[in-house]
Amino acid sequence: MPCLELKTNVQLKNPRAFIAEFSKLAAKVLQRPEQFISVTYQYREYLAFNGTLDPAFILDIKTLDNLSPELNEQYSKTFFEFFKEHLGVEGKRGYITFADLGRINVGYNSTTIATILAN
Repeated sequence: MPCLELKTNVQLKNPRAFIAEFSKLAAKVLQRPEQFISVTYQYREYLAFNGTLDPAFILDIKTLDNLSPELNEQYSKTFFEFFKEHLGVEGKRGYITFADLGRINVGYNSTTIATILAN
């Protein structure tokens, strides 16, 4: 169920290719089947970070049961490296937020994940 929402002021020439690669990476890093991964890329021309419009990003990761201080460190390292390579954004120019939504708070297929996993 992981949902990754990327906002950046870096405009991509081929967003579809980036999303495909980002989705595969997210599945590998978060150890979830790609069929359950959701990623978005939102170009925000006026995203300011540290008072400038230099290349920057904000990544929100929403997931279930797959977060811990140790895992979040690993996730951060991998995603920051990916964004440096693919967006040209240095590590001091972005934030990643992690949120465990809880199974009862995620709807899927006309019910919730909590109900699906209880059956």
